[in-house]
Amino acid sequence: MAETKTHETDELRVFWKADICQHSGNCVRGNGAVFDPKRRPWIDLSQASAEEVMRVIDTCPSGALSYEQK
Repeated sequence: MAETKTHETDELRVFWKADICQHSGNCVRGNGAVFDPKRRPWIDLSQASAEEVMRVIDTCPSGALSYEQK
């Protein structure tokens, strides 16, 4: 089973499944401050509101990025 990385804030829990990522770039184009593949960790939820993060994740075609509101 593939590993799922989890990133959290007080409002949101974000999941990333690297093994199903198609590298479409929707996340990076949607908000490069939050999703920056050159940075480690590459997801920084402090860079945008929960609503903005959810909006960008909703454009992920593979489902590699998902979230759950707390």
